Amino acid sequence: MVARRGFHSTRAQLSSPYHYPEGPRSNIPFNPLTKWFALRYWSFMALGFAGAPFGIAVWQTKKSK
Repeated sequence: MVARRGFHSTRAQLSSPYHYPEGPRSNIPFNPLTKWFALRYWSFMALGFAGAPFGIAVWQTKKSK
């Protein structure tokens, strides 16, 4: 009999440059546990979804052709 290998229980080899540590918040490029994260997050969202699109639309409307 050939034993089956359970890939769900196999640990990633961290010596390879293509494997990174696993776990919560390890796959995002920022740290949500910092003191000012909420303020920076909501500022980014407000600028990206409210400020910038309308500002760009006004600029496109007012610029000379």
